[in-house]
Amino acid sequence: MSKSSQKKKGRAAGAPKSTADGRPREPERVRSRLFLVTDPAAEPEAAAAALAEALAGGDVAAVLISATGSDEAAYQRLAERLAPLAQGAGAAAIVVEDTRAAGRAKADGVHMQFSGRRDGGEEEHEDLAARDIRAAIERFHPDQIVGVGNIRDRHDAMSAAEDGCDYVFFGLLDLAPGEEVHPKTLAFAEWWAEVFEIPCVALAGTSLASVADVAETGADFIAVREAVWSHPEGPRAAVAEANRLIDAVFASADGTSPA
Repeated sequence: MSKSSQKKKGRAAGAPKSTADGRPREPERVRSRLFLVTDPAAEPEAAAAALAEALAGGDVAAVLISATGSDEAAYQRLAERLAPLAQGAGAAAIVVEDTRAAGRAKADGVHMQFSGRRDGGEEEHEDLAARDIRAAIERFHPDQIVGVGNIRDRHDAMSAAEDGCDYVFFGLLDLAPGEEVHPKTLAFAEWWAEVFEIPCVALAGTSLASVADVAETGADFIAVREAVWSHPEGPRAAVAEANRLIDAVFASADGTSPA
Protein backbone atom coordinates (compact mmCIF):
# COMPACT_ATOMS: atom_id res chain seq x y z
CA MET A 1 0.00 0.00 0.00
CA SER A 2 1.69 3.18 -1.15
CA LYS A 3 0.47 6.73 -1.52
CA SER A 4 0.67 6.44 -5.29
CA SER A 5 -1.83 3.58 -5.24
CA GLN A 6 -4.41 5.31 -3.07
CA LYS A 7 -5.93 7.81 -5.46
CA LYS A 8 -6.37 7.82 -9.19
CA LYS A 9 -5.43 11.03 -10.93
CA GLY A 10 -8.15 13.28 -12.24
CA ARG A 11 -10.87 12.15 -9.83
CA ALA A 12 -12.18 13.87 -6.74
CA ALA A 13 -11.67 12.18 -3.42
CA GLY A 14 -14.61 9.94 -2.67
CA ALA A 15 -16.05 10.42 -6.15
CA PRO A 16 -18.39 7.68 -7.33
CA LYS A 17 -17.40 5.57 -10.28
CA SER A 18 -19.29 6.78 -13.33
CA THR A 19 -18.91 7.46 -17.02
CA ALA A 20 -18.69 10.92 -18.59
CA ASP A 21 -22.44 11.01 -19.15
CA GLY A 22 -23.15 10.13 -15.52
CA ARG A 23 -24.07 6.47 -16.03
CA PRO A 24 -22.56 3.97 -13.56
CA ARG A 25 -19.25 2.59 -14.71
CA GLU A 26 -18.67 -1.15 -14.72
CA PRO A 27 -16.53 -1.80 -11.62
CA GLU A 28 -12.87 -2.47 -12.40
CA ARG A 29 -11.90 -5.71 -10.73
CA VAL A 30 -8.72 -5.51 -8.70
CA ARG A 31 -6.96 -8.26 -6.79
CA SER A 32 -7.44 -7.81 -3.07
CA ARG A 33 -4.32 -7.60 -0.93
CA LEU A 34 -3.68 -8.46 2.69
CA PHE A 35 -3.70 -5.83 5.44
CA LEU A 36 -2.21 -7.38 8.57
CA VAL A 37 -3.39 -6.20 11.98
CA THR A 38 -0.87 -7.14 14.65
CA ASP A 39 -1.93 -9.05 17.75
CA PRO A 40 -2.71 -6.30 20.29
CA ALA A 41 -1.95 -8.56 23.24
CA ALA A 42 1.47 -9.77 22.08
CA GLU A 43 4.67 -8.65 23.77
CA PRO A 44 6.94 -6.59 21.48
CA GLU A 45 9.50 -9.31 20.75
CA ALA A 46 6.83 -11.95 20.24
CA ALA A 47 4.95 -9.56 17.96
CA ALA A 48 8.12 -8.88 15.99
CA ALA A 49 8.90 -12.57 15.54
CA ALA A 50 5.35 -13.36 14.45
CA LEU A 51 5.28 -10.42 12.04
CA ALA A 52 8.59 -11.40 10.45
CA GLU A 53 7.26 -14.92 9.92
CA ALA A 54 3.99 -13.66 8.45
CA LEU A 55 5.74 -11.31 6.04
CA ALA A 56 7.77 -14.24 4.74
CA GLY A 57 4.56 -15.96 3.68
CA GLY A 58 3.72 -13.82 0.66
CA ASP A 59 2.17 -10.57 -0.47
CA VAL A 60 1.21 -8.14 2.31
CA ALA A 61 0.24 -4.57 1.47
CA ALA A 62 0.21 -3.03 4.92
CA VAL A 63 0.68 -3.70 8.61
CA LEU A 64 -1.51 -1.96 11.19
CA ILE A 65 0.43 -1.83 14.45
CA SER A 66 -2.14 -2.49 17.15
CA ALA A 67 -1.78 -2.57 20.94
CA THR A 68 -4.21 -2.78 23.83
CA GLY A 69 -3.61 -0.92 27.07
CA SER A 70 -0.14 0.33 26.13
CA ASP A 71 0.96 3.72 27.36
CA GLU A 72 2.31 6.16 24.79
CA ALA A 73 5.95 5.33 25.43
CA ALA A 74 5.37 1.57 25.19
CA TYR A 75 3.35 1.96 22.03
CA GLN A 76 6.04 4.12 20.47
CA ARG A 77 8.65 1.45 21.23
CA LEU A 78 6.40 -1.16 19.66
CA ALA A 79 5.93 0.96 16.55
CA GLU A 80 9.67 1.58 16.30
CA ARG A 81 10.25 -2.19 16.53
CA LEU A 82 7.63 -3.29 14.01
CA ALA A 83 7.61 -0.51 11.41
CA PRO A 84 11.03 -1.36 9.91
CA LEU A 85 10.04 -5.03 9.63
CA ALA A 86 6.95 -4.15 7.62
CA GLN A 87 8.75 -1.64 5.44
CA GLY A 88 11.63 -4.02 4.82
CA ALA A 89 9.14 -6.46 3.32
CA GLY A 90 7.58 -3.79 1.11
CA ALA A 91 4.50 -3.27 3.28
CA ALA A 92 3.29 0.06 4.62
CA ALA A 93 3.59 0.48 8.39
CA ILE A 94 0.54 2.20 9.87
CA VAL A 95 0.17 3.39 13.45
CA VAL A 96 -3.19 3.58 15.25
CA GLU A 97 -4.08 7.23 15.99
CA ASP A 98 -0.82 8.16 17.75
CA THR A 99 0.53 10.74 15.33
CA ARG A 100 3.62 11.36 17.47
CA ALA A 101 4.55 7.66 17.46
CA ALA A 102 3.94 7.56 13.72
CA GLY A 103 6.46 10.32 13.19
CA ARG A 104 9.09 8.96 15.56
CA ALA A 105 8.77 5.42 14.20
CA LYS A 106 8.99 6.75 10.65
CA ALA A 107 5.74 4.94 9.87
CA ASP A 108 4.03 5.33 6.52
CA GLY A 109 0.83 6.67 8.00
CA VAL A 110 -1.80 6.69 10.70
CA HIS A 111 -5.11 4.91 11.18
CA MET A 112 -7.64 7.31 12.69
CA GLN A 113 -10.99 6.26 14.15
CA PHE A 114 -14.43 7.68 14.64
CA SER A 115 -15.44 7.49 18.30
CA GLY A 116 -18.95 6.40 19.14
CA ARG A 117 -22.26 6.93 17.40
CA ARG A 118 -24.09 10.10 16.51
CA ASP A 119 -26.75 9.75 19.16
CA GLY A 120 -27.39 11.37 22.51
CA GLY A 121 -24.37 12.60 24.45
CA GLU A 122 -21.81 11.02 22.10
CA GLU A 123 -22.43 13.51 19.31
CA GLU A 124 -19.81 15.87 20.71
CA HIS A 125 -17.25 13.05 20.88
CA GLU A 126 -18.02 12.21 17.26
CA ASP A 127 -17.38 15.81 16.26
CA LEU A 128 -14.06 15.79 18.11
CA ALA A 129 -13.02 12.58 16.36
CA ALA A 130 -13.93 14.05 12.98
CA ARG A 131 -11.78 17.08 13.72
CA ASP A 132 -8.87 14.84 14.72
CA ILE A 133 -9.23 12.96 11.44
CA ARG A 134 -9.16 16.17 9.42
CA ALA A 135 -6.15 17.40 11.39
CA ALA A 136 -4.28 14.16 10.68
CA ILE A 137 -5.06 14.44 6.98
CA GLU A 138 -3.76 18.01 6.92
CA ARG A 139 -0.61 17.01 8.79
CA PHE A 140 0.32 13.83 6.93
CA HIS A 141 -0.79 14.55 3.39
CA PRO A 142 0.38 14.40 0.71
CA ASP A 143 3.29 12.10 1.55
CA GLN A 144 1.82 9.73 4.11
CA ILE A 145 -1.26 7.57 4.44
CA VAL A 146 -4.27 8.46 6.58
CA GLY A 147 -6.92 5.78 6.93
CA VAL A 148 -10.17 5.93 8.87
CA GLY A 149 -11.86 3.15 10.82
CA ASN A 150 -14.54 2.49 13.44
CA ILE A 151 -17.05 3.33 10.73
CA ARG A 152 -20.62 2.67 11.88
CA ASP A 153 -22.62 3.82 8.88
CA ARG A 154 -22.40 5.08 5.32
CA HIS A 155 -22.31 8.68 6.48
CA ASP A 156 -19.06 8.05 8.39
CA ALA A 157 -17.47 6.44 5.35
CA MET A 158 -18.48 9.16 2.92
CA SER A 159 -17.48 11.94 5.33
CA ALA A 160 -14.01 10.43 5.70
CA ALA A 161 -13.67 10.14 1.94
CA GLU A 162 -14.79 13.72 1.40
CA ASP A 163 -12.19 14.88 3.91
CA GLY A 164 -9.52 13.18 1.79
CA CYS A 165 -8.58 9.98 3.61
CA ASP A 166 -6.63 7.31 1.76
CA TYR A 167 -8.75 4.34 2.78
CA VAL A 168 -11.84 3.51 4.80
CA PHE A 169 -11.79 0.51 7.13
CA PHE A 170 -14.91 -1.61 7.58
CA GLY A 171 -15.15 -3.84 10.64
CA LEU A 172 -14.70 -2.96 14.31
CA LEU A 173 -11.34 -3.85 15.82
CA ASP A 174 -12.58 -3.41 19.39
CA LEU A 175 -15.32 -6.04 19.15
CA ALA A 176 -14.80 -9.73 19.84
CA PRO A 177 -14.29 -11.26 16.39
CA GLY A 178 -16.38 -14.07 15.00
CA GLU A 179 -15.30 -16.95 12.83
CA GLU A 180 -17.09 -15.48 9.82
CA VAL A 181 -17.03 -11.95 8.48
CA HIS A 182 -19.64 -9.72 10.08
CA PRO A 183 -22.54 -9.33 7.60
CA LYS A 184 -22.45 -5.55 7.96
CA THR A 185 -18.76 -5.53 7.02
CA LEU A 186 -19.47 -7.52 3.88
CA ALA A 187 -22.36 -5.23 2.94
CA PHE A 188 -20.27 -2.10 3.47
CA ALA A 189 -17.35 -3.48 1.44
CA GLU A 190 -19.49 -4.57 -1.48
CA TRP A 191 -21.30 -1.22 -1.60
CA TRP A 192 -18.08 0.77 -1.39
CA ALA A 193 -16.14 -1.28 -3.95
CA GLU A 194 -18.92 -0.86 -6.49
CA VAL A 195 -19.33 2.89 -6.05
CA PHE A 196 -16.22 4.70 -4.82
CA GLU A 197 -12.64 5.24 -6.00
CA ILE A 198 -10.93 5.47 -2.61
CA PRO A 199 -9.82 1.99 -1.46
CA CYS A 200 -11.56 0.13 1.32
CA VAL A 201 -10.23 -2.35 3.85
CA ALA A 202 -12.61 -5.00 5.20
CA LEU A 203 -11.96 -7.10 8.29
CA ALA A 204 -12.06 -10.87 7.87
CA GLY A 205 -13.17 -13.27 10.58
CA THR A 206 -11.05 -15.60 12.68
CA SER A 207 -11.41 -18.34 10.07
CA LEU A 208 -8.91 -18.10 7.24
CA ALA A 209 -11.65 -19.21 4.85
CA SER A 210 -13.41 -15.91 5.51
CA VAL A 211 -10.68 -14.17 3.49
CA ALA A 212 -12.34 -15.51 0.35
CA ASP A 213 -15.69 -14.06 1.43
CA VAL A 214 -14.15 -10.60 1.72
CA ALA A 215 -12.29 -10.97 -1.58
CA GLU A 216 -15.57 -11.69 -3.33
CA THR A 217 -16.88 -8.24 -2.34
CA GLY A 218 -14.17 -6.57 -4.42
CA ALA A 219 -12.57 -4.90 -1.37
CA ASP A 220 -9.13 -3.54 -2.17
CA PHE A 221 -7.60 -4.80 1.06
CA ILE A 222 -8.50 -7.60 3.46
CA ALA A 223 -7.64 -7.07 7.12
CA VAL A 224 -6.59 -10.23 8.94
CA ARG A 225 -5.69 -10.68 12.57
CA GLU A 226 -6.58 -13.85 14.49
CA ALA A 227 -6.82 -15.83 11.26
CA VAL A 228 -3.07 -15.33 10.86
CA TRP A 229 -1.72 -15.20 14.42
CA SER A 230 -3.75 -18.20 15.64
CA HIS A 231 -3.24 -20.39 12.57
CA PRO A 232 -2.19 -23.92 13.63
CA GLU A 233 0.63 -23.97 11.07
CA GLY A 234 1.89 -20.52 11.94
CA PRO A 235 1.70 -17.02 10.44
CA ARG A 236 3.80 -17.79 7.38
CA ALA A 237 1.52 -20.63 6.31
CA ALA A 238 -1.53 -18.50 7.05
CA VAL A 239 -0.39 -15.63 4.82
CA ALA A 240 0.51 -18.05 2.03
CA GLU A 241 -2.91 -19.70 2.22
CA ALA A 242 -4.71 -16.36 2.39
CA ASN A 243 -2.98 -15.28 -0.80
CA ARG A 244 -3.97 -18.54 -2.48
CA LEU A 245 -7.59 -17.91 -1.51
CA ILE A 246 -7.43 -14.37 -2.90
CA ASP A 247 -5.83 -15.61 -6.13
CA ALA A 248 -8.59 -18.18 -6.57
CA VAL A 249 -11.35 -15.59 -6.12
CA PHE A 250 -9.67 -13.13 -8.46
CA ALA A 251 -9.06 -15.80 -11.11
CA SER A 252 -12.69 -16.91 -10.92
CA ALA A 253 -13.93 -13.34 -11.33
CA ASP A 254 -11.48 -12.77 -14.17
CA GLY A 255 -12.44 -15.98 -15.94
CA THR A 256 -8.98 -17.49 -15.64
CA SER A 257 -7.44 -20.30 -13.65
CA PRO A 258 -5.26 -19.61 -10.61
CA ALA A 259 -1.56 -20.29 -11.12
